[in-house]
Amino acid sequence: RSDTVCAITLSVRDAVVLHEVLAQRRVDLARQPLRALRLAVPTTVMLDALEPAAARAFERALATLRQAGAQVEEIALASLAELAGLNAAGGFSAAESWAWHRQRLARDGQRYDPRVAMRIRRGERLSAADYVELMWARRDWIARTEAAMAGFDALLSLTVPIVAPPLAPLVASDDTFFATNGMLLRNPSAVNFLDGCALSLPCQAPGEMPVGLMVWSSAMRDDAVLDASLAIEAALAPQRR
Repeated sequence: RSDTVCAITLSVRDAVVLHEVLAQRRVDLARQPLRALRLAVPTTVMLDALEPAAARAFERALATLRQAGAQVEEIALASLAELAGLNAAGGFSAAESWAWHRQRLARDGQRYDPRVAMRIRRGERLSAADYVELMWARRDWIARTEAAMAGFDALLSLTVPIVAPPLAPLVASDDTFFATNGMLLRNPSAVNFLDGCALSLPCQAPGEMPVGLMVWSSAMRDDAVLDASLAIEAALAPQRR
């Protein structure tokens, strides 16, 4: 899945409260200090083609966390390199959006944005067998990826590898639009394919373009991500000021 419903809050504490309201349960916060956290930085795919401004903010954030006592380790997480191949035919989003929109496209296709319709129509070529096989492949991929993530409280990546791009080139060129869109989706869509959970924290310095630090983990580890994010947010606060 490329897109996920989420909340935008002013702080991690607000995210905790809102999560409790939406999930109708209390978040179990261990309140681990930063020095007790073991954090991983995947180097496969997620660090490719970083825009310099985003890379600087990310490296500065990692350095700040290490200086504050966090254990921050680089790991390969090689299974991330498989995602492009697994989703080459359009993935779940194409199959499911085609199932939902195909009748409306046949009736009112001219009312769709051409770029949106193009992405939906990729699902037309996917069979039921393709969809089922992708489900099987995803289940296997999740198991192997979670095994490689074991022992870490959370993982750290850039939410997106670039800062906000100018709109004019995206409007003018389909190639530019789809290339940029792919870059923006790349890192968070990996967490979605994992059926994982994530929180994005601003990590840029004052006067810089916004950059997000993604704190993430596997399914049903929302509380661990929120707990780690509270400590990470506090450590990054001085550089944000």
